[in-house]
Amino acid sequence: MNDWAPIAKEYDPLKAGSIDGTDEEPHDRAIWRAMLARYVPNKGVTGDPHLTLFVARLNLQTTEEKLQEVFSRYGDIRRIRLVRDLVTGFSKGYAFIEYKEERALLKAHRDANRLVIDQHEIFVDFELERTLKGWIPRRLGGGFGGKKESGQLRFGGRDRPFRKPINLPNMKNDFYGEGSAEKRNWSREGTRDWRTRDRDHERSRDKRWPERSWAWGESERERDSKEERSRGRERKDRDR
Repeated sequence: MNDWAPIAKEYDPLKAGSIDGTDEEPHDRAIWRAMLARYVPNKGVTGDPHLTLFVARLNLQTTEEKLQEVFSRYGDIRRIRLVRDLVTGFSKGYAFIEYKEERALLKAHRDANRLVIDQHEIFVDFELERTLKGWIPRRLGGGFGGKKESGQLRFGGRDRPFRKPINLPNMKNDFYGEGSAEKRNWSREGTRDWRTRDRDHERSRDKRWPERSWAWGESERERDSKEERSRGRERKDRDR
């Protein structure tokens, strides 16, 4: 835990596939592929890797001119490389932008992430291919991030940093009576108290019930007077 950090300092496919970087076994085939891969960065890529930004999730219609217009706000740009398909020439949705000064690089890294360009929210990070030790690209099962929760998620980068591991001590479950004797006795006494309270409540309600019935219905005097009137009618009927 002392050397734990939310961002990976070197790339390990097994740790990148774990939400907190503590997995010991790969949980998907892509991690196996990344662990067995031996990736060599493209030698044809030029420029200073420590002054280069990686820009992803671009609209496929976004051009180099649009990127120049947006990212030149943060400082002078030396080179923009929008990655395109070799056959069709269409954009693949990501680019690399090299600045002339580190100050401009850091400002763009801080402010341009999640910027909306051509109705797309972009993702901005430092170039990792030539700067992060052990880097494996996403096409070989590595990489960082991922948008689909049910897909190939990778952690340890800016998009999805590691979550801090939680180590919980083993605790006994008092629900099944595994706690201390004092707690168990207290719970039994509590149940007896509730039962006696319920009985007392029933008795008091029975005592109060006649009074409530008189209030809702007829009183004793009214009932007696009705009985006397009915007896008097019966006597008159007999005399007739």
